[in-house]
Amino acid sequence: MTSSQAVRQPIVFQPQACLDEATLATIEQAVAQCDRPMFFAIDMSQVEMIDSPGLFTLVSALRTAREHGSRLAIYHLKSPVRVIFEITQLDRIFEIFDTQEAVMAAIAPELSNANSDLAAA
Repeated sequence: MTSSQAVRQPIVFQPQACLDEATLATIEQAVAQCDRPMFFAIDMSQVEMIDSPGLFTLVSALRTAREHGSRLAIYHLKSPVRVIFEITQLDRIFEIFDTQEAVMAAIAPELSNANSDLAAA
């Protein structure tokens, strides 16, 4: 991975209560406006429910992230929201982690590569 492709520290979003279309539109805009590969993480610890338009927008944000060479992960899913992801089989397409520490461990190799690429430049 070259320094121009390096993934930087994750951008974390922390939506509240209901993960609806309006909240996710903000996330999707941030992903679409990014001009280099990034790691986006969504902390779902405060999210009690997600509606169908919210799911659609979340999938759209994931697609946009992938088109820009970025990653989008979610973590801290509460049980009712996790069930929705399992029923819709979205748990198969999203990177889902239990904790923020697990997210950071998953991207640690990319951050190490980015730092070594920058040091070599």
